Amino acid sequence: MAKSILKLSRRQALRIGGAALAAPMLSLSTRPLWAQDMTKVALTLPWVANGSNYWPMLGKELGIYADQGVDVEVSRGFGSVAAAQAVANEQFDFGVVFASGNMLAQARGLDLMVLATIYYDATMGIATLADSGISAPADLEGKTLGMVPTSAEAPFWPAFAEKAGIDTSKVEIVQIDSKVIERTMMNGQVDAITAIGSSSIPNIAAAGADLRFMLWSDFGVELYAAQIVTRREIYENNPELCQKVVDATLGSYAHTLKNPEESIEAFAKIVPEVGLTANGLASAKISQGIAQLVTLRAEAMDNALGYSDLSKIPGMMQSVLDLGTVDNPVVPPTEELITNEFIGNVTLSPEEWAAVETANAEYAKYFGKA
Repeated sequence: MAKSILKLSRRQALRIGGAALAAPMLSLSTRPLWAQDMTKVALTLPWVANGSNYWPMLGKELGIYADQGVDVEVSRGFGSVAAAQAVANEQFDFGVVFASGNMLAQARGLDLMVLATIYYDATMGIATLADSGISAPADLEGKTLGMVPTSAEAPFWPAFAEKAGIDTSKVEIVQIDSKVIERTMMNGQVDAITAIGSSSIPNIAAAGADLRFMLWSDFGVELYAAQIVTRREIYENNPELCQKVVDATLGSYAHTLKNPEESIEAFAKIVPEVGLTANGLASAKISQGIAQLVTLRAEAMDNALGYSDLSKIPGMMQSVLDLGTVDNPVVPPTEELITNEFIGNVTLSPEEWAAVETANAEYAKYFGKA
């Protein structure tokens, strides 16, 4: 039955037979009779909840998932690669995972389908203090560069260096533990660090340091960031559930776009540890602001929240394959990796997008674009 329905358009399938489809690993919630149509779903974040990824937790709290008939359990992740693998291994039904993690998993033959892209720049780059004398890639020559070897951005350093024309033999790489990477730079032990901007900039800025951040995407090393992913079996057998989870997840993110201050305050109540340190709430606000800043792209603004430009996917996949970390990679056609079929129900008006841009304009200064 599922195969015959899937020959129709996805929208037709949802209207005609979606309610009859059910993925066997998903169980109904043990709720009162009036709520027996709620479907339990396990969703993983890419990392610990922070200002750039907490919105599924907020959506659960606000009843946005429940309004879609979804009883969601949101769990922290341990990195995007591990999160993608956890979805593929049936530990979770859906995930909010960075594109690099999804693409690595797909290249290794794990049968995952990306259902939406939430923001559009992984913010890989170089962080320096404003008085470091480093304002262009060539300025890194003759300097010390801190790097966490196991970090998400470290494998892409050679690609950036090549595209930016850096003589890597003139850059001294210093391996640093992830727990002290930003502090090492702020203390002057290295001149710059490789980093994910949405993670490191908040820590540095909230500590009061004046910084500069060089985005690798400005030099052609481009990767999408947070995406909604699931297993192909769920995508094929339960399109109605996919639609509900996409709508609820994007709806939760849209709420934070429209209500940034209120949303961060709610986050601090959901995860009280955010407010336990002097810089915790400030860091969360900056992290949220950077994520929202890189959502202001034509993909979302000209189409709908969650839209992916499929023409960009092969180039991004190739940059992941060029890392050489996947033996005998499997590269399915783009349409088997990512879809826009569930996009279109969550949109912002031009006025709302303008408000998002105004609210987050201050964070462009970190990238030299204020």
